[in-house]
Amino acid sequence: MMIRLTDQPFEPGSLLTGFSQGRTETGAIASFTGLARAEAGSTTTLTLEAYPGFTERAIQAIADQARTRFALQDLLILHRIGDIAPGEAIVFVATAAPHRRAAFEACDFLMDYLKSRAPFWKKETGPDGPRWIEPRDQDHADIARWDTQGPETKP
Repeated sequence: MMIRLTDQPFEPGSLLTGFSQGRTETGAIASFTGLARAEAGSTTTLTLEAYPGFTERAIQAIADQARTRFALQDLLILHRIGDIAPGEAIVFVATAAPHRRAAFEACDFLMDYLKSRAPFWKKETGPDGPRWIEPRDQDHADIARWDTQGPETKP
């Protein structure tokens, strides 16, 4: 299981290839890549800030929960910090499980957490200047569903 923050651009395809290699007992790998949007020209730069050590520990705690809840064999989370241009990858999540449903749901669960509750501070900068970003109502609704669903996905 790997969790890493980086201020460098990354190539999601090579991450997925590396994560997939040698998995003779894995039945499914699900992945998600999030990209920075230009928001119709209103965003020229997305800046993500994290508190070193604290942010990784918080993500590790939810990753541990996902591993148990969905019976994962492995997972990978790579998240950008610093300045990100539209079109660049912000986040990559991959999950490996014996069966597809667990891999899909774990990936979704982790992304909902990263989007809504992970300790990142997000700022968009555009022609009108900088503005801080908060999770949207939909983001809160997405994460809330995990609090009400059953405790585990069964293969």
